[in-house]
Amino acid sequence: RLLAQSPRGGNLDAIALARNHHSVDIAPAGLTIGALPNPGMAGTASEDSQSQMTQNQVQQDRQETLAKIRQLGCEPYGQRFPDVISTAAARAKFDAAPLPTGEKTTDSVRVAGRILLYRDIGKLIFITIQDSAGKIQVALSKREVSESAWEVGRLLDLGDIIGVDGLMGLTKTGELTVWGRGLTLLAKSLLPPPEKWHGLTDVEIRYRQRYVDLFANPDVAATFKKRSAIIEHIRRFLAERGFLEVETPMMQAVYGGAAAKPFITHHNALDTELYMRISPELYLKRLLVGGMERVFEINRNFRNEGLSTRHNPEFTMMELYQAYGDYNDMMEITENLVNSAAKEWVVPDVLDEYQRMLYDLKMADETAREMAPYEIQGEEIPKVSPEKRADMQHKWGKMLLAHVPRRYPDDLLLEKAAVEIGKGKTAIPYLNNLIDFTPPWDCKTYADLLREYAEVDMFDMPAVRAAAKARGIEEAKLADEVVINDLFEAAVEPHLVGPIFVKDYPAALCPLTKRDPNDPRLALRFEAYVARMELGNAYSELNDPAVQEANFRTQLAGQTETMAVMDEDFVDALRYGMPPAGGLGIGIDRLVMLLTNSASIRDVILFPQMRPEKIDHEDTKDTKGHEAK
Repeated sequence: RLLAQSPRGGNLDAIALARNHHSVDIAPAGLTIGALPNPGMAGTASEDSQSQMTQNQVQQDRQETLAKIRQLGCEPYGQRFPDVISTAAARAKFDAAPLPTGEKTTDSVRVAGRILLYRDIGKLIFITIQDSAGKIQVALSKREVSESAWEVGRLLDLGDIIGVDGLMGLTKTGELTVWGRGLTLLAKSLLPPPEKWHGLTDVEIRYRQRYVDLFANPDVAATFKKRSAIIEHIRRFLAERGFLEVETPMMQAVYGGAAAKPFITHHNALDTELYMRISPELYLKRLLVGGMERVFEINRNFRNEGLSTRHNPEFTMMELYQAYGDYNDMMEITENLVNSAAKEWVVPDVLDEYQRMLYDLKMADETAREMAPYEIQGEEIPKVSPEKRADMQHKWGKMLLAHVPRRYPDDLLLEKAAVEIGKGKTAIPYLNNLIDFTPPWDCKTYADLLREYAEVDMFDMPAVRAAAKARGIEEAKLADEVVINDLFEAAVEPHLVGPIFVKDYPAALCPLTKRDPNDPRLALRFEAYVARMELGNAYSELNDPAVQEANFRTQLAGQTETMAVMDEDFVDALRYGMPPAGGLGIGIDRLVMLLTNSASIRDVILFPQMRPEKIDHEDTKDTKGHEAK
């Protein structure tokens, strides 16, 4: 009853799922729940062998079913199937003119999707299919479909993709159903869908087989739909401000615009080496020279660096340039762009989940009051205070709901976000943090933060080097600015929950940036930090060709990755004159991480780069890259 009334929708396997996903010590009388094995944990060699034998048998059975379907004259991999409407559209169509139980619509609908549930009860087959818009039940009656369609229907498996033509109506239990008049097999599945996908703890399988992850886990598909919506929001936001979207080369004769190692490729016809783009910056600035005053690009970049939860060698970035602006304008764009995206695409979901959480807690309490006396590890509780009993019942009720995936599982954090949203804030949960994107964001200088958390003056190099050495940084052979930067990353970044702008960096670290006219030791640059990671990077752009040429020739000691790569053509472009400008880069993947509550960058990239399977479990040293610019 509890799960049937939940707005998320439940199923009758709730307790079985709870058993498989939770090791609990509290159970109602008559139900034993022990420390069950985690389905994601590695088993013994014999268990693995038995699992492989079972898998092989299932595949053999499906191959035999495929042969039987072909013997019936049915092509198991169908052709064009036009005029399909989504399951959501079918539901909306019925809701627009609902009928009493037992009655059917007069006009037929055509739906298609993958089989999730299959129940053959003799002369009637109930099937639940799923498409990109949701789920719907279809029913095949031996009296209503052709003999050949019925025989094919009896041979269907979970995971098969089918199309059904039929009339809509409600079953006796009130379930909207498409009562089939015609059945078309569109694709036979020869591999079974994962039975307990949510129980997997080896996320490598999910990333490597994203095609399965997407149909087996609707939350994953929802994340990538939201990613697409966020990118479209960015395009709309910038277009409304007069920015023109452009495209620049992905293969470049000279790489630049970021401190990163490039991937190298070879052009056979030209017999020349080319570099995969690490940043579009220098080409976008050339467009400023050409008179295109507001440009942006949503681009793929490639950096030959390590893998981590925040770094993927191939990633997406939005980079823009605005003539006659500076890094202050870029701050305003950054905070308003991110805030508007969160307000439009995240805040409604947070409020919706908060309401569902309240509903679930209410239903859990109602269920708890109806339950029998408890046992703990098989021993009956003789005397339990009403308060303790209520607490135990509440926990059990919540456990029944725990199998339903939630994007924001921390009830307290979700409630705090809802309260702040009620005050007009753009506050959303991210992992264990409450992030408030409401402008204006906090803003502090690089030097002030270093003084606050490392307790050193940025230009007191003996103190800086001592602080760096105390934190295990091998600073002896490093240039001063490199030591400052390494100390900042070690001492300051872990405290930057943000959102916060960190501005005015050591000038030597920023060869593409204007200097502060009041203190040339500083560059007019900021980085935006959220949840302790860099989200964006912006400059007041350097447009003096002589200074730019000199900066390109300067390599700091200890810099393994540098922007000091000479690009003569870019310097020539500056000699024609580039207007003062502000430039901004925002890592799209990290932004989507924040706005979908995703812990890893691989959760928001459809096909992330993976280590070869044979070395999956080897330790590899991570190289930190820069997500933006």
